[in-house]
Amino acid sequence: MKQKIAVLGPGSWGTALAQVLVENGHEAILWGKNPEQVIEINQQRTNHRYLPDLTLPEGLKATTSLAEAVNDADAILFVIPTKAIREVAHEVATMISNKPYIIHASKGLEQQSHKRISEVLAEEIPVEKRKDIIVLSGPSHAEEVAVHDITTITAASVSLEAAKYVQTLFMNDYFRIYTNDDVIGVELGAALKNIIALGAGAMVGLGFGDNAKAAIMTRGLAEISRLGVALGANPLTFIGLSGVGDLIVTCTSIHSRNWRTGQLLGQGKKLDEILENMGMIVEGVSTTKAALELAQQLGVEMPITEAIYRVLYEGQDIKVAAKEIMLRDGRVENEFS
Repeated sequence: MKQKIAVLGPGSWGTALAQVLVENGHEAILWGKNPEQVIEINQQRTNHRYLPDLTLPEGLKATTSLAEAVNDADAILFVIPTKAIREVAHEVATMISNKPYIIHASKGLEQQSHKRISEVLAEEIPVEKRKDIIVLSGPSHAEEVAVHDITTITAASVSLEAAKYVQTLFMNDYFRIYTNDDVIGVELGAALKNIIALGAGAMVGLGFGDNAKAAIMTRGLAEISRLGVALGANPLTFIGLSGVGDLIVTCTSIHSRNWRTGQLLGQGKKLDEILENMGMIVEGVSTTKAALELAQQLGVEMPITEAIYRVLYEGQDIKVAAKEIMLRDGRVENEFS
């Protein structure tokens, strides 16, 4: 059955997901604040800033009117930076009356509150105004989805019926969706892997090879799992698509802006300069702060995250941070410590 989906956020991932929906026979309308970008999408069928080589399908529409986008939508898909989620969700709640599904494909933790995105959405959009909340996450570069590279990701919700709804919306011969009921694990895997990607990129920038890459990814997964389990996640989630899968794709690819940021840090570039030139949000930077504060609150040890925090927020030399991790007291691996 054809569905109307409001896709909030015309960046690379929002655009790629909207394209999938249109190609699957649904009505997708992209909402963004930049009038020039909206005109470009509608008239030229391009989104050069984010996906420069892509020609968008004719059925894909864009608008600067949030009310137009969400009006009578069967589902609303949030693909905007974490820091904007609460404000936009609050606005959305004033405009909807038909109880749409709420989906998000953003990856981060809210600053100060340390809340997951689904928690923020649940607070701002009352249950009487919506159906279930579903998280869409996993190993996926928008650039590759846009050209129909084979991709598998996860739809997670406390309601299996809602997760299956999203599975049905998006699944086709190049884009496969699995369902999961571990919302905590899927969201934390999505958010925290960006921190480890910063570290993985930094190892490359410092000139280290595959051994270092394997080390930081493996021990990074241990940190992600420790914090996730402390918050109630299923540990098996972290060996799935939104755990190790997302970690692999984000820690090994130039498509990852978190990896690229880490690489430039390793090469000696200044963080402010990197972020200014990146042109897109690097979620791992703010997530590092939120995750470390949350870990300290819960008494969870996250040495890689702590080292990256010192580099990002305290100006520690990245070579010194790497050496300090290596000189930590010896541990037993299977204690996840």
